[in-house]
Amino acid sequence: MEQVCVGVDIGGTSVKLGIFTLNGNLLKKWEIPTEPKNDPKALIEKIGKSIKETLKEARLTLTDCVGVGMGVPGPVMPNGFIEVVVNIGWREVFPARILSDLLSGMPVALGNDANVAALGEAWMGGAKHQQDSVMVTLGTGVGGGIIIDGKIVPGKHGLGGEIGHMHVRESEIEKCNCGGMGCLEQISSATGIVREAKRLLATKKVASRLALLEDITAKDVLDAAKAGDAIALEVVDTVSKYLGIALSHLAMTVDPEVFVIGGGVSKAGDFLIDKIREKFEYYTPITKNKADIVLAKLGNDAGIYGAAKLVLG
Repeated sequence: MEQVCVGVDIGGTSVKLGIFTLNGNLLKKWEIPTEPKNDPKALIEKIGKSIKETLKEARLTLTDCVGVGMGVPGPVMPNGFIEVVVNIGWREVFPARILSDLLSGMPVALGNDANVAALGEAWMGGAKHQQDSVMVTLGTGVGGGIIIDGKIVPGKHGLGGEIGHMHVRESEIEKCNCGGMGCLEQISSATGIVREAKRLLATKKVASRLALLEDITAKDVLDAAKAGDAIALEVVDTVSKYLGIALSHLAMTVDPEVFVIGGGVSKAGDFLIDKIREKFEYYTPITKNKADIVLAKLGNDAGIYGAAKLVLG
C-alpha cells in the first residue's frame, strides 16, 4: 500500500482534514465540527479518532501514514507550545504531543494556520515550483505567510507573516483588533473594505449604487467597482494602495519570487490583482526585476495541503 500523510486545518467552526499521497495528491477530504471548544485535549482526541476511522475506511493503517501536520489559528512557538488561541479557547498546550500520543507515537508537526496555508500554496498551488513566496490572505482579516527556501519563516515569537498588522496608514484614528492603529487589516480585509465604503458614502456627495444597499459586503463593493461605480473605485484604489505599500516593504525585506493573493476578497480575480500590481510597481521603482503577483489556487484546501507538507518537511 502506498504511504500517505494527513493534513489537519483547525478553524473556528470546523476542522478540515485530508489524506494525501507523499507527492501531493489529495485522496480524501472531510470535516468535523470544532467542538468541544475550550478543551484542547478533548478536541484533539476527537481529531485523532476521526483520523483513525477514516484511514481504516480507506483500508489504510497507522503504519501506512508517515505523519500528521496540523494548522492552528494562533501563534505557535518553535517548540510547539501554544500560549493562547483566542477563537477556540486554547491556552498553554502542546497539541502535537497530545495527537502523537493518540496515534501511537506518529510524527505530528504543528504550525500557524496562515503560515501553513502559504506552505500549501507554495507546494501545490499558486507558488508551485517557487522556493521563495509570500502569501497574503484577504478575508475577514488579513493573514499571511512567508516561505523562504521552501520553508515557513515563523519568527522567534510566532509573528512571522503577520502581514495584516503591518502599520501602513498614519492618519487612521480607530483601533485595530490587535490594539494598534493603521494596520493593513483595517483597510484591505473584507471588513476594512466595507468600512472604507461606508466612510466615503458618509462624506462624499457622489451617486453610488452602494447607497441603495442595506447591508454592504466587500463583494458588493468589488462588483460595483468592476461596473465603474465612483465610490467603489475609490475604495478599491485605497485598498490597493495600502496593499501595494505592504508588498513593497516585504519585497525590500525578503524579495520573494512571487506574492500569492488568497482569501474571499481575492475572488474579485484579475481586476483586483491588476490594481494591486499597479500600486506595487509604483512603490518599487528601484528595479523592474521583482516578484510577480498571482492568485491563490487551492482555496479553502490550502490549509490541509500545507499541513500535509509540514509533516513531510
